[in-house]
Amino acid sequence: MAELSGPRLYSCCNCRNHVAYHDDVMSKAFQGRHGRAFLFSHAMNIVVGPKEDRNLMTGLHAVADVCCCDCRQVLGWKYERAYEESQKYKEGKFILEKSKIVNEN
Repeated sequence: MAELSGPRLYSCCNCRNHVAYHDDVMSKAFQGRHGRAFLFSHAMNIVVGPKEDRNLMTGLHAVADVCCCDCRQVLGWKYERAYEESQKYKEGKFILEKSKIVNEN
């Protein structure tokens, strides 16, 4: 019997709501507030909070916290604006903290 397999997913660690596809991982070499984090090109089933300027390891960025749309667990943040030219590639991308998501497959 053939095994059905769909896209590999990451889910909220709290309620298992699907929040990102594995194929959208751009880097696993980022640092979040609580340890290791992944940079994603897209995220889903999230709520984006208000934008604020935050001084991060790579300089000043305008970011907005993102949380699960079901349980409201804060999962990471969205880069809204990068002030340094070398960091512009992050704009519109998402940081999801490894401790806040689980790999479903």
